[in-house]
Amino acid sequence: MSDIEIRDDRAAGRLEAVGDGEVAGHIEYFVLESPARALVPVHTIVEPAHEGKGVAGSLARELYAVAEREGIPVAPLCPYVVKWAERHPEVAPPADPELLEAAKDWLRAHPGRF
Repeated sequence: MSDIEIRDDRAAGRLEAVGDGEVAGHIEYFVLESPARALVPVHTIVEPAHEGKGVAGSLARELYAVAEREGIPVAPLCPYVVKWAERHPEVAPPADPELLEAAKDWLRAHPGRF
């Protein structure tokens, strides 16, 4: 795969990695509004043909960059993003436990969303 472009489709709640005209992977997320605004990644998916090429890591890094540009935290529920954040504390500060609980509550209240 040549260069990857990562684009944020906020309306769809997807951060997509696109290369060679196709979506190689994406992170599904939502924006938590209360008790504070936060990005909440729920799933990271990489297409089988693109596994092992750093797509998921690029997506996670860009998610944290988007949050930093917007001045809001990330409250990761996606297991991949949680592990990635633990390995990259320099760009992925620990999530506030209150935000994580609020994100879990939001998911329970919206069972068909993800």
